[in-house]
Amino acid sequence: MAQVTTNVNFRMDKNLKMQFEKLCDDLGLSMSAAFTVFAKTMVRQQRIPFDVSLEVPNEETLKSMENIEKGQNLSKRFTSVRELMEDLNA
Repeated sequence: MAQVTTNVNFRMDKNLKMQFEKLCDDLGLSMSAAFTVFAKTMVRQQRIPFDVSLEVPNEETLKSMENIEKGQNLSKRFTSVRELMEDLNA
């Protein structure tokens, strides 16, 4: 018996949609397939398949995240573990 499908429409922030669309593309999925995986997982587990909380990063973590986004205050790059260990032991 053929599977019957239906359309589901909802609103999403434009920037979020673009980011989600790119991620899905990078993963080799369509947005429709990603939402279907999410829905099937919810139905199978009878819950949202991830934690939903209001935990926010502390001040130090937020500053570190900001530095990473700006490319600031990052450690220098190493080409080998040996090079890293020499720098750590210096």
